[in-house]
Amino acid sequence: MKALYDLTPFTLLDFPDIPAAILWFAGCNLRCTYCYNPDIVLGTAKIDEETALSFLTKRQGLLEGVVLSGGEATLYPNLVPFCRSIKALGYKIKLDTNAMRPDVIQALLDESLLDYVALDYKAPSSEMSRICGGGSESRFWESFHLLQRYAVDFEVRTTYHPDLLSEAHIISMAENLLQEGYTRPFYVQLFRDGVPTLGTLPSSRHLIDYPLLERYVTLRN
Repeated sequence: MKALYDLTPFTLLDFPDIPAAILWFAGCNLRCTYCYNPDIVLGTAKIDEETALSFLTKRQGLLEGVVLSGGEATLYPNLVPFCRSIKALGYKIKLDTNAMRPDVIQALLDESLLDYVALDYKAPSSEMSRICGGGSESRFWESFHLLQRYAVDFEVRTTYHPDLLSEAHIISMAENLLQEGYTRPFYVQLFRDGVPTLGTLPSSRHLIDYPLLERYVTLRN
């Protein structure tokens, strides 16, 4: 079954402290204005499971992890069996997700298939539709609480552009996380000018007020 738009054979940046490959899943259930991967979100799958598993088989002993990214990996209907096959090869799995499919995340957690999760906290509920074209903050919290309950190592992250979120929004999001018992870093990635995105955004000339936010967030390039 074709699942992947592309495959990155090696990364030291995307899975903390682990040499990994990235599997890019085609399609997404959100349309975030700032998304850097419009070709993947709007594209179709070109690589099947067998090709990906063959690659991973050849890289056993050289790689330790596999990152499931996209697009949105949780949309893939065969994700749980696919992850079983990846685990059978001895790999750790990291999931990058927009958190909108807590049912799929639970299915993966029920079988202990996830070793690390990067959970996108896109925006406060009032801004989700404007920024992401839909989605639900309540689904984010459902996914968040699942990860807490299953004690899986995870991080929460968001992307900042001054036309989409304000410092006040970021503080509110950080405080929400603290209230829910989140004590890990809340990563904020600054929007990068000059790259293709799903929506049209002006240049991000306004830098985030880091002195105001440094007690709440960790900036990530």
